[in-house]
Amino acid sequence: MKLVFCGTPAFAVPTLKLALRAGYEVPLVVTQPDRPVGRDQILTPPPVKVVAIEAGIPVTQPEKIKSNAEFRAALEAIAPDAILVVAYGRIIPKWMLDLPRLGNLNLHGSLLPKYRGAAPIQWAIANGEAATGVTTMRLDEGLDTGDILLQRELPLAPDMTSPDVFPLLAEMGADLMMETLRELAAGTLVPRKQDEALATHAPILTRDDGHMDFARPAMALYHRFRGFQPWPGAWTTLGGKKLTVHRMLPTEVLGHRDAQPGEVVAQQGTLFVACGDGTWLELVEVQLEGKRRMMAGEFLRGRAIDSGARLG
Repeated sequence: MKLVFCGTPAFAVPTLKLALRAGYEVPLVVTQPDRPVGRDQILTPPPVKVVAIEAGIPVTQPEKIKSNAEFRAALEAIAPDAILVVAYGRIIPKWMLDLPRLGNLNLHGSLLPKYRGAAPIQWAIANGEAATGVTTMRLDEGLDTGDILLQRELPLAPDMTSPDVFPLLAEMGADLMMETLRELAAGTLVPRKQDEALATHAPILTRDDGHMDFARPAMALYHRFRGFQPWPGAWTTLGGKKLTVHRMLPTEVLGHRDAQPGEVVAQQGTLFVACGDGTWLELVEVQLEGKRRMMAGEFLRGRAIDSGARLG
């Protein structure tokens, strides 16, 4: 089976590596252009490009693909049996969808039709799901609306963060894609339509998603903190300055005390903040704008905070 592989970040790497180990012919890897990274804006290749070059596979990095005649001619000359699309980051045009006989096969980081969109792993965790998973699907012209091929579930521990879950789903998804290819080749796989009534969306994250709304219950804020690591994280304001929370824990220690959402209580080197429904968070490690990150006890020693002060 001849495959073209489209992918960009580390999440896509296990699928590419496993396809090569499985003996599939991959004459071309398609990835996004190199981008400036870090404070020094060093031009850096995507992880998929690094792996492809190490494996001696030709790489193309088109800025646009919809009306790119040169790119289209290259794919048509290859005539792949399937195009694998794993976190590529581009909308696949119709001419490309129609090209391979087995279609464009996508690995998506959720149990579709839940969490269609750009950030399915983060939103599943942020919404407190007990499980998520991966889906292989045949792409169509909609946003993650194509027919489901196979799915596999991953239970989520209560303290798992997005950085914990990404590599687990990447490896699980690579195995699932290989199983999908085997079953498609054998003719034993029956695609099934998605139930539109169950569809939910996972839009691209913004900086504001990390802003802590203390009207929410403590557990809801904790789930969002887990889901939105490493960015946009969890942040609020204190005295007009941004306060980033690097570690937090829901607590019932102050459940007996009445307070308005966002109200702070400092007790014996421990920092608490009131949340919705009478719940509380302990802010374990924080970082005030312009300062280094520190444990709450050290933070309180260096800055007097009166109980009753407000965050947000």
